Amino acid sequence: MTAMEKCVIQGHNKRSNTNEALRRSPRKKVKLEEDERMKNKGEDEEEDEDAALGEFSHPVPWQKIEAEGLDCDYALLFSKKEADHLFKQLEEEVVYATGEESKVKVFGKLYNIPRKQATYGDAGLTYTYSGVTCLACPWTSTLEYIRDAVTNTTGQTFNFVLVNRYKDGQDHMGEHRDDEKELDPICPIASVSLGAARDFIFRHRDARGKQSCRQIEPVKLELAHGSLLLMNPPTNTFWYHSLPVRRKVLSPRINLTFRRVLLHSKK
Repeated sequence: MTAMEKCVIQGHNKRSNTNEALRRSPRKKVKLEEDERMKNKGEDEEEDEDAALGEFSHPVPWQKIEAEGLDCDYALLFSKKEADHLFKQLEEEVVYATGEESKVKVFGKLYNIPRKQATYGDAGLTYTYSGVTCLACPWTSTLEYIRDAVTNTTGQTFNFVLVNRYKDGQDHMGEHRDDEKELDPICPIASVSLGAARDFIFRHRDARGKQSCRQIEPVKLELAHGSLLLMNPPTNTFWYHSLPVRRKVLSPRINLTFRRVLLHSKK
């Protein structure tokens, strides 16, 4: 049995199944009554469903991905046509970092990163990762549109986004955790993928390297064009994630990770 098979994967591909879409959504306050009780409600059933849809304005069929200390939700948020359009708009709008902000610090030394990065968000927000502090640029219209789509789907609000552009499968990201202190610990990280599908690998912190103390299988996903991966707490406490090199991938990918930065980090 593969690592993915060991995870609890749920979900269907039919958007018409509203009850299932709502049940599988990560928005915890959207709840439907049990089937037996719903059958007896007659017209009240339709009213209850309308109320649920009012709370959850953009229902999508979610897949639940779980392992020890790992809790994620995955869905296709945008159709291919809309995802193609958003990718094109981002290619025109996003201005990627140069100089020190385009590097990472490892053991006190700065190195070029194997991809392009940009940071956008609410006015005055800063975010420090990999030893480099970045000031958020003002939201572009396309980033605002995607952010609002994520909020409408998840019920979570975000004030910051890290944009990574991978020109092809040679560009990559090493294992890390998004566990910086300025992130709201109760807010999930929402990862939107546009462009080439890429493998995304989770590895438990106790199963990394030669000194690993446990044997825990990694969890491997393929993040599709137009998809949304919601990494819920406590995932980033126990699991590292990476986007490894894939030499057969020849086309670009843009990834947006929406976050909630605590306001005390605002300068």
